[in-house]
Amino acid sequence: MSFLKEFREFAMKGNVVDMAVGIIIGAAFGKIVSSLVADVIMPPLGLLIGGVDFKQFSIVLREAQDGIPAVVMNYGMFIQTIFDFVIVAFAIFMAIKVMNKVRREKEETTPSEPAAPSTEEVLLTQIRDLLKEQNKK
Repeated sequence: MSFLKEFREFAMKGNVVDMAVGIIIGAAFGKIVSSLVADVIMPPLGLLIGGVDFKQFSIVLREAQDGIPAVVMNYGMFIQTIFDFVIVAFAIFMAIKVMNKVRREKEETTPSEPAAPSTEEVLLTQIRDLLKEQNKK
């Protein structure tokens, strides 16, 4: 089998396509959540703590010299990213919780098949049928 044919078969499997769609939607969802955190949640939070913008928190490790840019540790951006992660994780947790609840409700409403008769019941049924046959004769 040629390499390209093998790769095409792999890429067209349902799981791989589903995973690709999930990654694309996840990336878009991540952008939405980042905007929610940066543009909606962080401004009021910054206002509550004295008008501070987390993105501006940084430590200058080395000042700019002779055309060499400064070395800066932007820990405020890290705090922003942590907020993004917590909100994304919470949103995914809530979505999974809802899906599990729907699945449980569906399983509860779906009637289960009656259990197969035990070997004793099968034998007793056969004996009953044989006795009925003998009584008819």
